[in-house]
Amino acid sequence: MTHASSHNPHNKAEQYIADVLCEKQVVSKWVRLAIERHISDLESGPSRGLRFDPVRGRRVIDFIERFIPGTEGEFKGKPFILEPWMAALLYISYGWVWAENSQRRFKVAYVEISRGNLKSTLASALAIYELISVAGANVYSASTDKESAKVVFDTAVRMRDLSPSLAKRIQSFRNNLSSKSTGSKFVPCSAEAKTLFQASRPSFVVLDELHLHPTADVWNAFWSALEKRSEAWLLAITNSGWDRHSVCWTQREYTTKVLLGIIPDDSRFGWICGLDDEDLDPANPSACLDNEAIWVKANPSMGHAVSIAGLRRHAMEGKSSPAMLNEVLRFHFSVWTESHSVWMPMDKWDVCSDPIDLAALKGLQCFGGLDLSSTTDITAFVLLFPPQGDLEKWVILPHFFLPADNIRERVRKDHVPYDIWARQGLFTLTPGNLIDQQSVREKINQLADIYRISEIAFDPWNSSEITTHLHADGHTLVQVRQGSISMNPPMKRIMELVLRHEISHGGNPVLRWMASNVVAGVKAGLLYPDKDKCREKIDGISATLTALARGMVVPIAPPKRKHSFLIA
Repeated sequence: MTHASSHNPHNKAEQYIADVLCEKQVVSKWVRLAIERHISDLESGPSRGLRFDPVRGRRVIDFIERFIPGTEGEFKGKPFILEPWMAALLYISYGWVWAENSQRRFKVAYVEISRGNLKSTLASALAIYELISVAGANVYSASTDKESAKVVFDTAVRMRDLSPSLAKRIQSFRNNLSSKSTGSKFVPCSAEAKTLFQASRPSFVVLDELHLHPTADVWNAFWSALEKRSEAWLLAITNSGWDRHSVCWTQREYTTKVLLGIIPDDSRFGWICGLDDEDLDPANPSACLDNEAIWVKANPSMGHAVSIAGLRRHAMEGKSSPAMLNEVLRFHFSVWTESHSVWMPMDKWDVCSDPIDLAALKGLQCFGGLDLSSTTDITAFVLLFPPQGDLEKWVILPHFFLPADNIRERVRKDHVPYDIWARQGLFTLTPGNLIDQQSVREKINQLADIYRISEIAFDPWNSSEITTHLHADGHTLVQVRQGSISMNPPMKRIMELVLRHEISHGGNPVLRWMASNVVAGVKAGLLYPDKDKCREKIDGISATLTALARGMVVPIAPPKRKHSFLIA
């Protein structure tokens, strides 16, 4: 599990606090603020009715190190010796009480830390502590699905099974741990068990991996029930996420405002480990992966539970694979990113904004990529020109279409400046409130009079009508499906072209916006645009990749006299 500290367990927490204050111990901004808040409250807390009880703070540390065993690897069955940061977290969060009745001060604790630092293991140990130490306790590990809810519970079961002393005091049933001496129970529960939420009187709730919760339903169900018991509390313990509209981000933001003193909430505890804003370079997101001195901010167990060699491997993976960079930053360095997994590094994309000479493209061979929308959404048609003759780089020439009658509503609803882009000539507005495929067809035929469109590649979904007409107009059409097998080659190829500055998109702002929205999915080692995880539109990039899928395999050739309808 972890290595023992050289300090006496009773002093380990205070030593860590002292080391942070004298800057001997490197921590994140938020951990420092949590500790400074603790020190400040030792002086100012009594005026607000607060009291710090060091005995209560040490009791939970002593219990875990005496009774809780490790559950994995070489530490299986051995005492769980807390890391100094764990001891400090527990010392502060458990030590503070209300002076009037000695009841727990903190009702909610938000803890954010990188993967591998034993956060879920610590939560399991606390669940056992609450189960044994609180009479009539109702302890829950909760999540949106049963599998996630059982992670903390199942680890607690293993702890019980590996400890003869715990096995004597705790009975284990299917999905239920109970204590005869205290009349307490510990069960996992998920969003499906809504009646349980309504009936429960929780004393301690663990919400593990809050960043994975798609809604606030589970949080709200238990948070609203905390007032049913005087010392009930909720522990949210999580990796960093990406969705700034999520319950996790909402609670993180609230917690940071409490730590900053903006919101005076004496019932909220926060401990957020991660790289600080000043450690990050927006123009070079992977730069922080070269600075090992700051990694401990996100990984306070670095060198023990978290191996430095392992972090170096993750850092190398993030630096070498843009598609994996955000996952590495989120899971191993506690950085909130823009999406699940970044695909396109926008600083590199912006370098490829060379002006496009439209006149020089006339008569050159190109490949069309068609991404046809639903009836009311964006349709994209992209022309992709491979290097040929005097053209030294690939060139992307995008065209976008929207229904004219609903553009104001879309601007209001989506908060995207479609109207401004339309006035700039970046969108063709088709008549009515539905996409007029005839307008799209006419535009493609106009472009075909200017450029030599070798093929039009398209996603067969919802495209039979327009592709039938385009075929009748004499175009060669090729189906390119949007799964990982078809999309992996063009996704890798366009990334190479961007990183080598061998492609130009002319700085088109609509295409840039769409490139920044793409989330890279990975299936069996193959990349694809994961539309389910993209928060905004990616139609122009989908059309570009579709065209590139053909442009990679079809050589430059004279115009074909006969056209055909193909399936790739």
